[in-house]
Amino acid sequence: MSRRTRILNRRPLAVVAALAAVPLVVSLAACSAGGASGSEGGDDVVTIGVVGKGDAQWPAFEEAAADAGIKIEIVDFSDYAQPNPALTEGELDLNQFQHIVYLADYNVSADEDLTPIGSTAIYPLGLYSTQYDDVKDIPEGATVAVPNDASNQARGLLVLQSAGLIELKSGGTIFSDLADIDEAKSKVKVTALEASLTPTSLPDVAAAIINNDFVEDAGLEFDDAIAQDDPSDPNALPYVNIFAARAEDKDNKTYQKLVEIFQTNEKVQAGLAESSGDTAVSLQTPVSDLEEALSKVEADTKAHKG
Repeated sequence: MSRRTRILNRRPLAVVAALAAVPLVVSLAACSAGGASGSEGGDDVVTIGVVGKGDAQWPAFEEAAADAGIKIEIVDFSDYAQPNPALTEGELDLNQFQHIVYLADYNVSADEDLTPIGSTAIYPLGLYSTQYDDVKDIPEGATVAVPNDASNQARGLLVLQSAGLIELKSGGTIFSDLADIDEAKSKVKVTALEASLTPTSLPDVAAAIINNDFVEDAGLEFDDAIAQDDPSDPNALPYVNIFAARAEDKDNKTYQKLVEIFQTNEKVQAGLAESSGDTAVSLQTPVSDLEEALSKVEADTKAHKG
């Protein structure tokens, strides 16, 4: 079966996301009742919010944590807007779904102080199409979709610029948005959609930037990307994915142990490779570097929004 047939025959992702919201309510209720206590030991359950609980690293992580005497509960969310408020409100102990740029935007916008306590990996961000096998085949004036959240939209626009599809007036920054596109010098038009909906837009657009969490759910494979950014670029540090905690919990020994398990356990790392189609570049970035990067991006974000 061709890739185009596979994508058209799958259930729309919006429906999947809607169904996922039902167990989400139950999970969060359980968190509120059972309590994400932030304790450093004992019989308490450490709740961790993710987007994509079905990814292969999470069952391996739960097993490895249990072997270390730590009971964890993975709480699944249907989109990126939910895990940070849930962590802020104490419905979670940790979350692991975002990079530093996304966290900085949340902290500045919500006036919060969530903080990174460990790195996981960096993922290339890809451009996908069910109509064209090469970015050069995308016709003049065609429409391309990007995520509508600020951090991933800017990164997606940089991918489009590198692919020769658009030109950004500023040359491109982590704050680029649709208004920064020089339409007269760009080959395509760009529309912004909620990140989980960019895959379902593929029948209606020439191509779409799709976050890794949604690639396989859309019936695509990671090597189907017709363009992507370079995760090995030294300037990519702000896009390193992290475990995030409330500031008062950043020195929690149990949480730090969980980060260590994620970074070093062979089965967890194998699951990460499997779920990312071998695209994830695993990292053990010093927490001080993550904190410094967050501080800088937050300062830049405040200046940009001010």
